[in-house]
Amino acid sequence: MPIAWVTGARGFIGRRLALYLRDQGLAVCGIGHGHLPAESWSQAGLAQWSNSEITAEALAHLASATGIPDLVFHLAGGSAVGTSLSAPFEDFTRTTNTTARLLEWLRTHSPRSKLVVASSAAVYGDTEGAPADESRRPAPVSPYGYHKLMMEQLCHEYSRVFGLETAVLRMFSVYGEGLRKQLLWDCGVKLMTDVESIELGGTGEELRDWIHVDDAVAMMLHVAGRASVDCEIFNGGSGVAVRVRDIVALLSKSLQRTVRVEFSGIRRRGDPIVLVADAGRIASAGISCRIPTNVGIRRYADWFKFARNER
Repeated sequence: MPIAWVTGARGFIGRRLALYLRDQGLAVCGIGHGHLPAESWSQAGLAQWSNSEITAEALAHLASATGIPDLVFHLAGGSAVGTSLSAPFEDFTRTTNTTARLLEWLRTHSPRSKLVVASSAAVYGDTEGAPADESRRPAPVSPYGYHKLMMEQLCHEYSRVFGLETAVLRMFSVYGEGLRKQLLWDCGVKLMTDVESIELGGTGEELRDWIHVDDAVAMMLHVAGRASVDCEIFNGGSGVAVRVRDIVALLSKSLQRTVRVEFSGIRRRGDPIVLVADAGRIASAGISCRIPTNVGIRRYADWFKFARNER
């Protein structure tokens, strides 16, 4: 049975990826933050869990317990533009230093492992009305985007100089059941309060490429088959632009709320106006998004109704 390691396996995408890989017949071993008792590993899709930072010592300990991995999916790192603006050095450390430590361990102890790195569309900055293809020159506008770009550059270095087989998936707006932050969660909380109107930041006209987490994790496994010393980059998006205003309307309808939604008109620093993928390369690799946005938002709303009352 192939062995897959997932860094950041207790994060939003990491949790779904672990279950997906398990269902595809892989022995999944996770490393990251969060206590998880051994009796809960199987339910989380894990054969092994290490509650630790990504260090050489922790990786060596995991290898002694599981064996050398065939595949490594690197999801650990900074996860929010806002946090990177308030604590840029912490975001740098979580994203860039963590990636460097993982790459160096793989170079010296597991050079035949294939590595898939979850990056972000934030490396593009604002796509200015045109979908971004992978050849577009990066122009990040937040520390989060800069640090993801540095992470990618490290991967190119270790692939082309040391022969690690790597692929990068630049995630666009990943959402889905289990996401307890960002626009959908915050908006859902406001919509379910006993008020006639709510206010959200921005203009509502911002365009985003929304991808359901189930499609995102399927892309990650598919891209693993393209890992090489060329360190190819793929956009993890649908190629479909949807206004934030329309996403909020879908969520309101799915939650059966008639609350009036207003937008402040104030853009958050570091947030592009347009961030949409050119999905041609991922499509040519044989994969596309299966879950339409309206279906995905309904699924999220059904989950949210129960999740918001959980302690």
